[in-house]
Amino acid sequence: MTRDPVPGLLSRATELLEAEFAALPEFEPAADVEAMARVLEATAHRLGDNYPYFHPLYAGQMLKPPHPVARAAYALAMKINPNNHARDGGRASSEMEVEAVREIAGMFGWSEFLGHLTSSGTLANLEALWIANQLKPGRKIVGSEQAHYTHRRISSVLKLEYAEVLADSCGRMDLDALEAELRRGDVGAVVATLGTTAIGAVDPLDEILALRERYGFRVHVDAAYGGYFGLIAESLDEPARRAYAAIPQADSIAIDPHKHGLQPYGCGCILFRDPAVGRFYKHDSPYTYFTSQQLHLGEISLECSRAGAAAVALWATQKLLPLVPHGEFARGLARGRAAALELDRRLRQDVRFQPLAAGGPELDIVVWAPWHGADLRDASLTAQKVFDACAARNLHLALVQLPHSWFLPNGQAAGAQASGRMTCLRSVLMKPEHEAWLNEIWERLTAACA
Repeated sequence: MTRDPVPGLLSRATELLEAEFAALPEFEPAADVEAMARVLEATAHRLGDNYPYFHPLYAGQMLKPPHPVARAAYALAMKINPNNHARDGGRASSEMEVEAVREIAGMFGWSEFLGHLTSSGTLANLEALWIANQLKPGRKIVGSEQAHYTHRRISSVLKLEYAEVLADSCGRMDLDALEAELRRGDVGAVVATLGTTAIGAVDPLDEILALRERYGFRVHVDAAYGGYFGLIAESLDEPARRAYAAIPQADSIAIDPHKHGLQPYGCGCILFRDPAVGRFYKHDSPYTYFTSQQLHLGEISLECSRAGAAAVALWATQKLLPLVPHGEFARGLARGRAAALELDRRLRQDVRFQPLAAGGPELDIVVWAPWHGADLRDASLTAQKVFDACAARNLHLALVQLPHSWFLPNGQAAGAQASGRMTCLRSVLMKPEHEAWLNEIWERLTAACA
């Protein structure tokens, strides 16, 4: 592991925080230091039973290490353990959340909005669909077959019908299939995904919004994974650029700072374009929080207790790395995408591999089959073998099941192969360091395929 700067940074910051409360009389919290040391040693050994998510040779799932300043700020806040349900529970951290969320909304071009942090993208999406149901009660939720599986679950929790529409060979929502569903006249909200979990596909948001004008549904953008790529939209392919340019017209947006935003889990965020939806959150609580007359975060959130430390970590990170085009944060996104494009280029030049037929990655996720012309079963077995061989060389990839036809020119497949799904290899190159480590990744991958 690399040298960790957090302990030194945290030590000085902790002294400054303790000085803020120097007027209080001292007391000694009960603690058996020797017993704690033994438990922490055992904890460290148990945590060794993990993939090295922090290292550039981990190029599998959507796991990006928190920035050191985020880890330090989170740990510093845990000295107080604020609760951002209300200002009584987290005065400073509540203000920091408001400021940090305003910066995220500004990234999407919104200055008037309602929004807050959540414990996850799932909760952010749930709030969006809950509000959609408040405004269009009982109406159907529609998403692509490549949308995150939790949208179906959320719809079930809300007792709403959910319909999947087909995705094209690029993994994007098929507009003809969507319009066929809209013609039924019972759709209340459409979920447009900007950065699907499987391949990082970007749904055609601009064209979905054009359909909204005709059919009158709400548009929720699930940008949990891909939301931050709006900062480097000019470097994306034209369809994705158009989609990101259209985000300000959406009704709601979910984004996960604990993915590309360099935050610890869990830190999601939900934004609504119309602040008036806050009326649906209104509640009366006879037993809490009378020290402030201001609207508190618990009055605009379905969750009650929420980690104030998550807001502190996000605020600190965005102070260090502002969410602006061409800034250091944006350059980090661009480096990960450059690594993905280079890996895809090398895969396409190697006869052993079969990348997606439709083209390269839209964001920073690369998928491919270690196969050329093999049947589904053989291709899937080979993918598993390569996955294991890479892991033996400390290169950690991921596996994903995708339609076999996506890997064939013009979707050409016959019989059972046409509708079959195939296990493929998948690499999420979301760390800025992946660009510098691409040669090492390639060497280990090709050695694993020898």
